[in-house]
Amino acid sequence: MEGEMTQQVHAHMSLSLDGYGTGLNQTREKPFGDIPDGEPMHRWMIEDAENNKAEIDAICDYGAFIMGRNMFAAPGPDVWEEEWKGWWGPNPPYHAPVFVLTHHAHAPIEMEGGTVFHFVTEGPDVAMARARQAAGARNVVIAGGVSTLRNYLNAGAVDMLHLQIAPVVIGAGECLWHGLTATLEPSGARQTRFTTHMDYRVVKA
Repeated sequence: MEGEMTQQVHAHMSLSLDGYGTGLNQTREKPFGDIPDGEPMHRWMIEDAENNKAEIDAICDYGAFIMGRNMFAAPGPDVWEEEWKGWWGPNPPYHAPVFVLTHHAHAPIEMEGGTVFHFVTEGPDVAMARARQAAGARNVVIAGGVSTLRNYLNAGAVDMLHLQIAPVVIGAGECLWHGLTATLEPSGARQTRFTTHMDYRVVKA
């Protein structure tokens, strides 16, 4: 139908200048690992929120979300602690279905505000199919972490990539560029106090 919008898959991630999304030694107490000077990749969201409102709002403006297991919980034995319901408190910001990639089954977790965490053991293709169906006419987003995003980029499953590049060098941890084979075409950029917003179209084979 003329004018009909096609559902897309986007991704958002904050990185250091050298491409790291998390440091080493991620734990429940340190969800971004051993990063000096606190957590500099996301200062733009906290200390300069007004100037970055459009980008902050866009991160959760999706019909369904996909994330890796380590974005939902700290690395460790791939089993679930029943009391753990994510990093975000009783009302996570997603307010939509979230599909968590994992090797161990878990019943869905319903949170305040409409967020429901679904745990997918059948792999990334199944998670994508379920997210697309759940999103309906809205777009789907890959929420993270780094390896999950890289895998979907390399598989050609992402249409648009939105990065926030912080002026800091991490040097070790989870780097998006390591093993990335997808071709990215810049489509926009905007600088604010603590980050540079970079938009890329993912070139399809």
